[in-house]
Amino acid sequence: MKRRKIAYSTMVLLLLAVCCIVGCTPKTTVVSSADEAAPVRAKMDDVLTEYMPDVSPEAGDWLMLHLSVEMPHLNPLTSTDAYASELESWIFDTLIDRDPVTMENIPHAASSWEISEDHLKYTFHLRQDILFSDGEPLTADDVKFTYDMLMDPKVDAPHLRSYFNEVTACEVLDEYTVCFTCTKPYYRHLVMLGGLSIMPRHIYGEGDFNKHPNNRAPVGSGMYRLEMWETGQQITLSRNPHYWGMKEKGLPHFDKIVYAIITDDNTAFQVMSRGDIDFMGMPAETFVRRANTKKFKEKFNRFAYSRPVYTYIGWNSRKPMFADKTTRLALTMLLDRQLICDEIYYGQAQVISGNFMANTPEHNNAVTPVPFDPKEAVKLLTKAGWNSGSDGTLEREGVRFSFEVSTTIQNPVSEKVLTVYKEELARVGIELIIRPMEWASLLEQVDSRGFDATLMGWVMPPDPDPYQVWHSSQADAGSNHIGFINEESDRVIEEARVEFDRDKRIVLYHRFQEILHEEQPYLFLLAPKSLAAGDKRIHGIRVYPFGVEQRYWFVPRVQQRYGK
Repeated sequence: MKRRKIAYSTMVLLLLAVCCIVGCTPKTTVVSSADEAAPVRAKMDDVLTEYMPDVSPEAGDWLMLHLSVEMPHLNPLTSTDAYASELESWIFDTLIDRDPVTMENIPHAASSWEISEDHLKYTFHLRQDILFSDGEPLTADDVKFTYDMLMDPKVDAPHLRSYFNEVTACEVLDEYTVCFTCTKPYYRHLVMLGGLSIMPRHIYGEGDFNKHPNNRAPVGSGMYRLEMWETGQQITLSRNPHYWGMKEKGLPHFDKIVYAIITDDNTAFQVMSRGDIDFMGMPAETFVRRANTKKFKEKFNRFAYSRPVYTYIGWNSRKPMFADKTTRLALTMLLDRQLICDEIYYGQAQVISGNFMANTPEHNNAVTPVPFDPKEAVKLLTKAGWNSGSDGTLEREGVRFSFEVSTTIQNPVSEKVLTVYKEELARVGIELIIRPMEWASLLEQVDSRGFDATLMGWVMPPDPDPYQVWHSSQADAGSNHIGFINEESDRVIEEARVEFDRDKRIVLYHRFQEILHEEQPYLFLLAPKSLAAGDKRIHGIRVYPFGVEQRYWFVPRVQQRYGK
């Protein structure tokens, strides 16, 4: 499972290695004698949604966190994964922020803004007291530089650039004022423009932006600066001495944030148990067994909450075997997702039917998950032209039904899910080959479209827009990795982007979900709960509609351990 500081103003979908959020082990796994006494199911009555004792925040101490996947770099324009996004949100400022409770846009690096009546001009007035961590002032030139880099086609940012297609110019009006001009309205322009992570021109303005040396030594104006990056070991952030919010907001509370890079869940849990990690998400099996003992709960609070995350198996539609929706529907019918939910996720997940977060207006409740139905799946496969070959494997036009599903090697749980699927597919004559890969290699394979199928997940924003992942224009170089192309869905997505009436936009999104249900470009898996534990010395933990918000956490001085 993955816990995240919420970068509310960066409203793009982010890829994640799903094990780190939702991984777990089947109940048949052999456990140690110390764990055997733990109940099979979690006692959810001792799980918290907040830990807010009546104590005033105090500065000091270090926050020790777990990083289950090491990102390749920390450039907020070119990063595509949620792990990098978390660290970047500590290091870089954005023009606007969001209230974590109401989700309303609030001032941040911009003290105010104006929007023209036709929604084509957005003018931001910057604070005049912001310094980058190297002491240089942040000005409108840095905002324009960030925008110019984003829009440069040579910069590896197609996933983010897709939200700025209608933004044609960024004009510096004075040292602390910028104006963006758009060719047509888009209901998320304010969020996207205001959510740009501002990068200093004097640092990133020279050299190859994609391979800039400061991508491993980022400089921003946020709460923290990068102190040390020990590859494969840990990443240390220290308080930015120039941070403008210290006097005004009293933030940040912690002197340092230290991320321990530990790719094995069991090892990470052992490190936490001895007190060297303060807060971490964990697999369901660990949560209901090892984190459910009296000894563990004396030191740690446990948290379980819904998150805007879903997992999927994506079919590369460029491959002939996945090109028709009848075959894709059959593949969905051959996986018992409820069994996986019950047996692997210990009931702490929900089977899903589409891309929008359940229990939100955008989600179409009339679209229900495709049932597990192997008999009907066999009929569909026959209808699609698949017949048994000489060795029992299905064939169509001389091509055997054999394919790889790529996933991250840091995700042993996904291998267990795929093993269940592999066995079910084999019963009807389909060969599934499980291909675990390092996270960076998996991202490279997905970006190059060199996969058959992939098991991954998406983190969703509060204001959903399917364009980045589903529009046909994103099939070659954007986040539409599977190459989904559908004329009606393109039209619906485009209409929704210019619809400022949410009720009308919801009608369009309901139709979009119906199209996905009809086409089955993904095998939509589960929306898992976040399961986590935190040291009881960490105060101020609260679960908001879109997760936890770590910037408000603190440790009372009498309980502080580090930096004294």
